[in-house]
Amino acid sequence: PLGQMSTAVAPIRAFVRATTTPTTPSARVSRASRLPIRAAASTMSAPMSAGEAAALPYTIAPPAHPTYSIADAIKLALEEDIADVGDISSLSTIPEATVSTATLLAKADGVLAGQALCNQILAAVDPDVTVSWSKLDGDVIGRGDIFCEMTGKAHSILRAERVLLNFMQRMSGIATLTKAMADAAAPAYMLETRKTVPGLRLPDKWAVLIGGGKNHRMGLFDMIMIKDNHIAASGGIDKAVANAQNFLKEKGMDGVKIEVETRTMDEVRQVVKLLDDPDVVTSAVSRVMLDNMSLDDMREAVALIGGRVETEASGNVTLETVHAIGQTGVTFISSGALTHSVVACDISLNIGT
Repeated sequence: PLGQMSTAVAPIRAFVRATTTPTTPSARVSRASRLPIRAAASTMSAPMSAGEAAALPYTIAPPAHPTYSIADAIKLALEEDIADVGDISSLSTIPEATVSTATLLAKADGVLAGQALCNQILAAVDPDVTVSWSKLDGDVIGRGDIFCEMTGKAHSILRAERVLLNFMQRMSGIATLTKAMADAAAPAYMLETRKTVPGLRLPDKWAVLIGGGKNHRMGLFDMIMIKDNHIAASGGIDKAVANAQNFLKEKGMDGVKIEVETRTMDEVRQVVKLLDDPDVVTSAVSRVMLDNMSLDDMREAVALIGGRVETEASGNVTLETVHAIGQTGVTFISSGALTHSVVACDISLNIGT
């Protein structure tokens, strides 16, 4: 057989069907309607318990994953910080009954991400801590903004402090860069890649959504991406596509799509020839990647593909180059830098004296 599948194929098949939305390659909507970024009120919301806040509907929902648990990720992050001992700094210096009020302060401009996750972290530590927010996920924060107040046992706040800041600073950094690149890329859509921190793929990809980007495949399980190594090992683009189509048919994975990577115009022509051949099954092929191509080649490839499938530009994508790439007519632009080279947004937690 060409590949072995886990016995968990049924839930993964269901996941793919539930998260796959038909798209029209030529469809375009205004940038304003695509970005969740908005100016938020400066006043704090009414205080509520972290347990209640964690149960509120998401401002911007996380992407779906059939096996990943945000609650488990939070649990692991908290446990690695205290082991089986506890926070000995707080235990040794602060009476257990001490109640404190703390604030979150933006020390840099950016896009807030991780606000909903912060509520869940606080709820996991102590659901009785109360929180008030003046900014939500997707809101712009400015240096000097105090955007959250929390009140509760000092031990609880300090136990959650580093974990919530680690998530929020990283996610806000990703969202901030994503917004800048998504704005510059229009009318193309920005995508991240699988170049995420191990164990944090869902929060990383969630931050991309919060910043106004779109998600690429979640992992190796929900989309077939035929890259150069697959093509080389299978004996050519035609054989790789045929094998992939047969695999999907055999496994009953009707909702899974195929993307084919191309590096030259000759490879683009090979894919177009397959798409136009009535004797070749290409029903699952939904996208062609244009990898490390020049702007002229991208424009030529987009014209040659002619809307048959989506197109994705990849390689040498930076904040300086993304605008020009977006004007070539590609549907998507993917950038690993959104998650693998992100600069964390500087945010601090401060307890009042």
